[in-house]
Amino acid sequence: MWPGPCAWSRRDRPVAVDKVECGSPSASHPQMMEDGEKVFFGIRAESRIFDLYRTLLMESEGPGARTQPAGPAPIPASTRIRIVNFVLNNTTAAGDTLDDLVKSGVFETRFVLHKGQDDLRKEWAQWRRVLRPQPIDDIRDYFGEKVALYFAWLGWYTYMLVPAAAVGLLVFLSGFALFNASQISKEICEAHDILLCPRGDHSRRYQQLSDTCTFAKLTHLFDNEGTVVFAIFMALWATVFLEIWKRQRARVVLHWDLYGWDEDQEEMALQLINHRDYQLRPHQHSYLRSSVILILSVLMICLMIGMAHLLVVYRVLAAALFNSTLLFQEEQVTTAVVVTGALFHYVVILIMTKVNKCVALKLCDFEKPRTFSERESKFTTKFFTLQFFAHFSSLIYIAFILGRINGHPGKSVRLAGLWKLEECHLSGCMMDLFLQMAIIMGLKQTLSNCAEYLGPWLAYKCRLMRFKLGRASGDPELRDMQHNYLLNPVNTFSLFDEFMEMMIQYGFTTIFVAAFPLAPLLALISNLVEIRLDAIKMVRLQRRLVPRKAKDIGTWLQVLETIGVLAVIANGMVIAFTSEFIPRVVYKYHYGPCRLGAQPAVDCLTGYVNHSLSVFYTKDFQDPVQAEGSENITECRYRDYRDAQDYSLSEQFWVLLAIRLLFLILFEHVALCIKLIAAWFVPDVPQSVKNKVLEEKYRALRDKMCSSSKSTDV
Repeated sequence: MWPGPCAWSRRDRPVAVDKVECGSPSASHPQMMEDGEKVFFGIRAESRIFDLYRTLLMESEGPGARTQPAGPAPIPASTRIRIVNFVLNNTTAAGDTLDDLVKSGVFETRFVLHKGQDDLRKEWAQWRRVLRPQPIDDIRDYFGEKVALYFAWLGWYTYMLVPAAAVGLLVFLSGFALFNASQISKEICEAHDILLCPRGDHSRRYQQLSDTCTFAKLTHLFDNEGTVVFAIFMALWATVFLEIWKRQRARVVLHWDLYGWDEDQEEMALQLINHRDYQLRPHQHSYLRSSVILILSVLMICLMIGMAHLLVVYRVLAAALFNSTLLFQEEQVTTAVVVTGALFHYVVILIMTKVNKCVALKLCDFEKPRTFSERESKFTTKFFTLQFFAHFSSLIYIAFILGRINGHPGKSVRLAGLWKLEECHLSGCMMDLFLQMAIIMGLKQTLSNCAEYLGPWLAYKCRLMRFKLGRASGDPELRDMQHNYLLNPVNTFSLFDEFMEMMIQYGFTTIFVAAFPLAPLLALISNLVEIRLDAIKMVRLQRRLVPRKAKDIGTWLQVLETIGVLAVIANGMVIAFTSEFIPRVVYKYHYGPCRLGAQPAVDCLTGYVNHSLSVFYTKDFQDPVQAEGSENITECRYRDYRDAQDYSLSEQFWVLLAIRLLFLILFEHVALCIKLIAAWFVPDVPQSVKNKVLEEKYRALRDKMCSSSKSTDV
């Protein structure tokens, strides 16, 4: 049917390179060119090759009936490349695939030539076009529907980030209006007579509460009443974003005549046309395999959680090291530990990403999926699950565990009985979460974008310089092959990695956004760069991707919906358990001066700071001789709700816990109801698309009826 690539293999040459180019229907034989060291084989598919696929290609890909047109329609270059790639992926007469020949050294690589990309280079792959709309149809014609849908989704996501970034920035800036007016900040800044209990083992200095004045004001920028409103807004935003994207997708695929396209049907047709004796692989499910995969996945998730505990160990040991070596002043130790801990976490993420990819691939191979698309879907689910825990496990620890299992002064919980567990920042755990989010998002987006662009650019330039120093052909066709050969290679994961990067960013933008309202703004800036960066990579720095057909973004849509639900739960827990919102509201209406009614002359939060700090008597220290100045100090304060006599949890703690849980239930139900109402209110498919599909079905049925009537009359 089609000769295997071994027909053009030259084992007497040092290296052979297979080049796949589709587009010249007149050529009838593969073309071989050599430059002294490399042998290039160019495959130009003849038109007669596609006659075998005519039944498939001539089908209408819309929702109407499949009717045969009057004459043969032109075959798009992306479709030609896709079909030839399918043929080359099949086994040869000797039983080898092209990939087997590449692995055995018969060929070095294969790639698709960049042809006709000048318009994309000028109108899309330019930094100065960063604010211009993307030519989605041109991207589809050149790279195929799957790549075009990725950029269509990324463009819509970036567009929808504008209102989210504006509201988040407004919430953050609104804190500046109360920067010096907050009653809590005033009390902290004026609390010169309140001493905080020593926090470390190596330095037992009592610190004035007023020393935390600056951090208290900074914390109020993102831990204020607007945080709750913003969290609910983001829950609504995530739903509206996905619902309107579904509508956008429906319009796009209808415009491309892919609304009724079936990937399984096309793959079966390709197999049948290529192999007449092709046997259908039925769907299979093995409970044994599923159980093994579930157990291994749980073990990997436990490993991810263990990596979060490794971060805990690092922060504890780093705090002890920074205190003992005098690298930082005592009030700077906590900030230094948070910053270096975030850097440590970023390095762990980079390492575990490679590990997670290998594990997810092995699990997919063990599961034995039926088709490539099914394998891709299963791999997406497994890899994202592992990546989610790798990226967010430390944030979960900081948000909900840090500082809550430490005990109290005089009876602290210690790691291995030696090192005291790390406590929250003096201004509260929201500051720790804010810093962790800011550093990880900043590093991940700036360093990742720089590496994503500079890595391929430097690699291409180095190969180009070495090539120019050696050989440069005067034949323009051979020179074109050499240029494409020198570009960075692509693989199955090239587009997958771009999607995964965006999914993780979307998680950071929505999950824990209550602690970091600037996340949508950072994501917006990053995406404006990301779109052009990906365009430049694909058009200028990388070999051409093999076009793939698609009518949606696949499993990634379910991933986005899952993140939206997790965001509601996480933000509700942050507001309830991490921020000071609930304690402030409870004090204002239950313990404060306004509990019996508003008093215009008194701020309702007056006395809140003193109320939120527990008392510890220095005589109860297990080693009081180590505490500096302890002979003149009889008591100190610490953040908790404990009884001053036996240091047990006080009544206020249990009241707050009950109200926190009640708020969490109410917040999640309200937010989820808003999401459901928004999903119902905004239909997935526009009425215009539904009507268009209905009209095509009606027209197809009428045509069939007319044809049937004519046949009956004859």
